[in-house]
Amino acid sequence: MITANKEVGKKTLLPKGNSHETKGNLIKVDSKDAKLALAHIYVAFTALLIGGLAGLLQVFVRSGAFELPFGIGYYQVLTVHGVLLGLILTTYFIMGFQIAAVSRTAGALSSTQRKLGWIGFWLMTIGTIAAASMVLLNEASVLYTFYAPLQAHWIFYAGLALVVVGSWIEGIAQIMRYAQWRKQNKGLTSPLLAFMAVVNNLMWFVASLGVAIEVLFQLLPWSLGLVDRIDVLLSRTLFWYFGHALVYFWLLPAYMIWYVVVPKVIGGKLFSDSLARLSFMLFLLFSIPVGVHHQLTEPGIDGFWKFLQVVLTFFVIVPSLMTAFSMFATFELRGRELGGKGIVGWFKQLPWKDSRFLVPFIGMVAFIPGGAGGIVNASYQMNQLIHNTIWVTGHFHLTIATAVVLTYFGAAFWLIPHITGRTLTGRMNSLANIAGILWGVGMFIMSGAMHVAGLLGAPRRSEYSTYGGSEQAAEWISYQLAQAIGGTILFISILFIIGIVINLLWFAPKGEEEFPVAEATEGSGKTPAILENFKVWGVILVALILIAYTFPIFEILDNSPAGSKGFKLW
Repeated sequence: MITANKEVGKKTLLPKGNSHETKGNLIKVDSKDAKLALAHIYVAFTALLIGGLAGLLQVFVRSGAFELPFGIGYYQVLTVHGVLLGLILTTYFIMGFQIAAVSRTAGALSSTQRKLGWIGFWLMTIGTIAAASMVLLNEASVLYTFYAPLQAHWIFYAGLALVVVGSWIEGIAQIMRYAQWRKQNKGLTSPLLAFMAVVNNLMWFVASLGVAIEVLFQLLPWSLGLVDRIDVLLSRTLFWYFGHALVYFWLLPAYMIWYVVVPKVIGGKLFSDSLARLSFMLFLLFSIPVGVHHQLTEPGIDGFWKFLQVVLTFFVIVPSLMTAFSMFATFELRGRELGGKGIVGWFKQLPWKDSRFLVPFIGMVAFIPGGAGGIVNASYQMNQLIHNTIWVTGHFHLTIATAVVLTYFGAAFWLIPHITGRTLTGRMNSLANIAGILWGVGMFIMSGAMHVAGLLGAPRRSEYSTYGGSEQAAEWISYQLAQAIGGTILFISILFIIGIVINLLWFAPKGEEEFPVAEATEGSGKTPAILENFKVWGVILVALILIAYTFPIFEILDNSPAGSKGFKLW
């Protein structure tokens, strides 16, 4: 099939079996797939507004200047904030974006694949409503980590289980479309975005098995009264088997946008297809067998296994550095193409007024100190200083709530008009830039105060009333006021974002907005076939997980109240 492709400025031969939908000169996401992606975006940005409001209330309470009305509890608000922004906003946006990305690059989903997508979406939505209802009724104020011995209503756990199962079904639909493309185009390198979506889904499947086992075999029976107690250490270990990979489930879609979309937005090309695929495979390998580094201060896990997982954690730095190198190489090459001279002249040539670039770029910059903070968190000795302090909260507000979320926003500014048939106007583009800058300023103030207060020992998750009257507590409170100022600026930015999204959904002028997909640089070489051999990488992944977790879990079970004969989860 020959299609006029505006992206490469020439006639492009698309591989057979793609069934791309076109409009004018643009290759479009299939209209039926677009509806499915759009449904996810509705839920994601609804979660952003409600979760953002809960976060604003939270920093006000922590500052001591505000009390929650109507008997609403602090930890109730904290749970709303964490669950809606950490789990719901991210999962819905990721699934919506990946469905659109697969449809755009590998071709429209089949009717069966699309039906699976809708089944997954509705399961996730039913689960979200169920879990949210319990939090609002104050029956599940257990934070997004839902640690035992805190106990929630069984409907909360069942709801989160439905969210996970629904996401699995949607991921299967995406993998089926990728497999279909490979079957129809044997010997060809698959579309990079579709490949990346498959890697992220595989990581999600393997990682979320941990939390699924925890919920189905521990927390649900316990909350239903079927058992009197559960093994708390085992539940935390299963959660963090999932919990750290969850971070990369959030991060890899941002990397998809950095690698493939942003170069096209600035008019450049992908630095290296092979490097991008290799970095994703390394994330697949090293994102899961590292969760114990969140448990360095906990007894019951032998020090050797903690040390091993700390070492594996530091391997994750490698694909992150590969990504940083690739991105800034792309920026420099494009800047010099546009006439940039000298050491930094190319930097000035980048499209700083384009929100599709500026907003994700702010996120990229925030990821530098965020990554440095992650090295502190995973370092055995330094972790002793900051463990369970508000430093940790400041860290993931840089990584997830800035690097990842701002990239999602930057993508939304072209994705929403692309699938709704509208355009990003100059006015909305300017407002988007203002929103991104406000977010960066607000997060600098709030996260910076969190980091400093954490170094001074301010506890994580504690409200103002628990601080007492010590001199140290008074010092913590001064930083809580700074957090409230930063949080207020962030909420103003959220209102800007919501306003832009509403405009792009219903009020922006009709038109065509491209789904930017960059080509690889000429001369970057053919992508080695082994990078798409999931059997090889899957065997390595399973081996790493077995090495990292078999003995720790065996020891936990052997030392549990059930004893070595029982091997029970409770």
